[in-house]
Formats: sequence, C-alpha cells, structure tokens
Amino acid sequence: MKPITAGEMAALEANAEYLGVSLLQLMECAGKAVADQVENLKLAGEVAVYAGTGRNGGDGMVAARHLASRGFQVTLILVGGEERIASPVVSANWKTLKSMTDSVEIISARDSSQIPMVEASTIIDALLGIGVKGRLRPPILQAVQAVNKLKGFKVAVDVPTGIDADTGAVLGKAVKADLTVTFHRVKLGLTKAKKYAGRIHVADIGIPPEAEVYAGPGDVGKVRRSRHSSAHKGDFGRLLVVGGSSVYSGAPALAALAALEVGVDLAYVAAPREAAQAISSYSPNLITFKLEGESLSLKHLRTLKLLIEKCTALILGPGLETRKESLKALPKILALAEAYRKPMLLDADGLKLFAQLKRKAKTACVLTPHRGEFKILTGVEPPVKLEETGEAVRKAAVKFNATILLKAPVDVVSNGGKVKYNRTGGPAMTVGGTGDVLAGVVGGFLAMGVPPFDAAVAGAFINGAAGDLAYKRKGPHVKATDLLTEIPRLIENPMSHLEALQK
Repeated sequence: MKPITAGEMAALEANAEYLGVSLLQLMECAGKAVADQVENLKLAGEVAVYAGTGRNGGDGMVAARHLASRGFQVTLILVGGEERIASPVVSANWKTLKSMTDSVEIISARDSSQIPMVEASTIIDALLGIGVKGRLRPPILQAVQAVNKLKGFKVAVDVPTGIDADTGAVLGKAVKADLTVTFHRVKLGLTKAKKYAGRIHVADIGIPPEAEVYAGPGDVGKVRRSRHSSAHKGDFGRLLVVGGSSVYSGAPALAALAALEVGVDLAYVAAPREAAQAISSYSPNLITFKLEGESLSLKHLRTLKLLIEKCTALILGPGLETRKESLKALPKILALAEAYRKPMLLDADGLKLFAQLKRKAKTACVLTPHRGEFKILTGVEPPVKLEETGEAVRKAAVKFNATILLKAPVDVVSNGGKVKYNRTGGPAMTVGGTGDVLAGVVGGFLAMGVPPFDAAVAGAFINGAAGDLAYKRKGPHVKATDLLTEIPRLIENPMSHLEALQK
C-alpha cells in the first residue's frame, strides 16, 4: 500500500475515533502487535522497554503488559517522569502497569542523568512516535544514545525515535533498530531511512476502512491553522467573492461570511452595484466593491485584476446570472486567476459559464456542482450507486484538471486520484443558501493555503455537520445563516458534531 504521512495517520486515528473505535482500543491493538512480533523473534526472555510519556510510550506500556503475561521478564524505563504523562489513554495504561509489581520492573528516569543501561535480549524503543519534529532534546536524546549502546535486538514502535516520519531525516540522533513495527501503513519517512528502521513489519491495529473512505474530524484537523503571535493582517488569507445580481445578493454574502467564520483575515465581495449596496448592509465585516451595471462584464476587468492580484483565492459564481456579458468576461477572469496562480472555486452560475467554455482549469481549482450542474458540466447523469458516482466524479476531475465536490445526500470529492465521501448533513440542507456557505468554507480554506482536495473534503464535512447541529437546535426551521455560527465550533472541535448528535 502507498506510504502514509504522519498527518494522514493522525487524521485516520481521529476518523476512527469518530466511527467509535477509541484511542484506547487502537493503543491496545498497537501494543499487542509489538508484543506479538517480539514473541515471534524467539529470543531469550528478557525485554527492556524504553518508553516516553506520550502515545508511543503508551504503545510500549501495552506491549510490556502483554509480554509479561506471556512469561517474559520485563523492565520498563519511563523516560521523563510520570508527571509528564498528559494523555488519558497513556495514563490509563500506566496505572495498569504500575499495579503489575510482581511481573514488571519499572524504572522512572526523570532526567538525562537517570537513564539506565538495561541489558536484555530484546530492547523496545517506544520513546517518541510519528509526531516528533526538531532535534531530540534531553532526556530523550540520552535515552536514544543508551538504547544504541545496548547489545540486544532492537524493536522500534511505529518509527525509530529520532527519525522524521515524513522525511526520514535524522533529528540529531536516532535509534538504529533491527525491526520496526509500524501501524496500519508504512510511514513515508521509513522508506527513506531503512538504515535505521531495519526490517519493517506493518501491523493492522483495527482502523476501519471507512476512516479512509469518509470525511471525518481528522480531515478537519489536517486543515486547521494556528495563529502565531507574530501574525500580520492577511497572513490567514484574503478571499475574493465575485458574484451577485439584482435578484441574488445573499449568495455572495453568505459565501464571504462563511469564509470569515473559517478564519480568513479579509473577505472582499465584488458584485453589481445594486447587489453590492445590499451586501454592504448585511455586515460591516465585508469589504464590497460595486461594479457598474446589472451584471458582470468586460468593463469590470480592471477592477477585478487589482482584486485578484491582492487576494489569495477567489470564488466565482454565487448569485451570478448567466448573461452574455458574463460569459464574455469569465474567460478573462479565469485567465487573470491563472496568470497570478490564484486558487479558485467555481460554483452555481460560475459553473454553468465554465461548462460552456469546454476547457480545463489551469490553476488550483474546485468545482462544486449539485447533480443537475454535474450533468451540465459533463453531459453525463451521475450514477445512482455510490461507488459508480465516485468513479464518474474522479473521471470528471481528470477531464477538468480540478477537484470536484459533488453535492448530494452523500457528497463525493475527487481530485482525479483520490476519492472521498461525506455523510454529514441531512434534509435540512435543502434550504437555499447552504451551498453558498459550503463555497465560502472551502474557499476560505483555499485562501489560507490549504490544498484543494483537503479543503473540499474538510469543507463538505464542516458544512454538513453545521447543518446537522443547526437542525438539532432548531428542527426543520433551519436557515443558511444558522450554519454560520456552528462553523468555528466544528473547526476547533470537530468531534462536537458526534457529541451533539448523541445527546
């Protein structure tokens, strides 16, 4: 199977938890898999486990318990001190291990001066896992040096401590393992650090296949951005929404407001004058540019050129009418976005105009059709069966060189390579404007630098989950604006969707 990054693995674990497989269960399966491999070595019965205080250390604690139950003489060296154990699942396994005073010897090494040299036939490295970045620091550094000096057969848990799970880089020092027991799939860095990994064994730990197939909290975690104290205005994106008409002024406003809830710093709306005046009254947080006339046309290119140059992503289409003037302007707008290499999202009438051009996107692009628009776009009715729909969307993504998010009872997202589905959202999402909110969420992530596929998958989950939470709160009386208030909560704590629905 294709190697996986640390971020992708973390996302799968979060998605598995969302599906009902707890982190405690995953840790139990991981630790048992390590114990199984140690037992298969058929070496003498002494095992020394060097464990950190994080989840990799928790895997080592589970392995120690299983090995002790099979008659091995086990010593566990906790590096860092138990007061540094923060994870509840690690704490639970640590408490269990401390009660096994007859079968497991425990040594606590709070600092580098206390790291012992414990000779054993098998040495288990459970110090740090796939999340480590930067050079190793004491006391982990000294523990790695101690492990490398020991003569026993060395088994690394998931990745050898000191190896970057994504790049394979050595973070100052690294454990030289004879065997690495990695979980679910090979980590990308292991393929580049075989000198340190030794033989690699991939162990199944019970992550459901659905964790990879369906969008979940892990996909939201992949796109969430943290603000640093040194951040400046604009560092978190400037989104331009081009759309609106005398009839539809709410659509571009909803998209821009949703992007602000996602966290972009600035949201610009360029709309025909009458629509722009209405949008200006909706919220003081929106920056509106009034385009002369009743619809988008070639005479607006000068203004739009300046805005496209300034923005970090744009949305084209919400509330836009498919007039001849708009059709003439669209190729020029697309060319400007492509010239400045700006990611863009095409929605609603923007999609219909794009379909008439019969061309591929030449910059990072997300298309968000519903089933009827998908037929206009491709000339093909989406299949009824989900897997067949996924393949149809994948082929369309290749055809248009874009990421496609097909809006349906089960959303389908593909970039031409990967296909993912989203099950959040329900009948309440049929209310007008929810598609504009979706465009704003995805466009907001694009403006913050998130890759199109990841932005579309996370956006589909968040938008549908926001609809579910709004429905939970208001019943069938949901409006598109009700989704807006749920967006920040879902980004910061996507598991809140499940928690709310279970109440």
